[in-house]
Amino acid sequence: MLSLLTPVGAKGLIAVDKPPGMLVIPGSVGEQIDGDCVRDAVAKQLGRPVFVVHRIDRDTSGVLLLALDAETTRKASMAFEQGQVKKRYLALVQGVVRGPLDINLPLMEGRRRKMKVAPAGLDGKPSRTLVRPIETFKKATLVECEPLTGRQHQIRVHLMAKGHPLLVDHQYGRRQPFLDKDLGGQGDAVVLGRTPLHAASIELEALGFRAEAPLAADLVATMERLRTLA
Repeated sequence: MLSLLTPVGAKGLIAVDKPPGMLVIPGSVGEQIDGDCVRDAVAKQLGRPVFVVHRIDRDTSGVLLLALDAETTRKASMAFEQGQVKKRYLALVQGVVRGPLDINLPLMEGRRRKMKVAPAGLDGKPSRTLVRPIETFKKATLVECEPLTGRQHQIRVHLMAKGHPLLVDHQYGRRQPFLDKDLGGQGDAVVLGRTPLHAASIELEALGFRAEAPLAADLVATMERLRTLA
């Protein structure tokens, strides 16, 4: 059962705490995973249809917004399109981020469903992300990211472009999971095997709606291990 972050029916919207590894809507061939997608699971849980307002990547955990009717879906979608939604993400990245970053790099589609920074002279979509460090470790940093635009994979590509890719990223960085022994332990148990990106909060000021989700358990465990590294 998915954790509901807001009362059902508040402003015609509902926020759920999406676990990592769960698709928002049914995937295409090759993307199918066991169990329901978020949309279908919530509909089954509430006993009524729900509408997807926006999406986050399968591996991303945290706040996901759904609507209870078509009119609310339209209003919320317009807020996203007009840049009236404030989103805050937390991410574990490689290296030490020593101060705030204002990343303003246009993005364009690359190969194999990936995004990339548009080379000089080529038209890319304007993309801007504000980043600030929250906690630093020996070779990693927990950062807060506020995307001011909503491009696909924007946070991941922007952080990579600045030399701070996510600790694990199967498309843009390290593919191997972090094992217990990689983080000061002894065994081969996987501590972090997914993209460490968490949708911490979302706010639609025009609709008077805000929701936030606690940091996912695997990211909490990873941070606890990182704190012990000398």
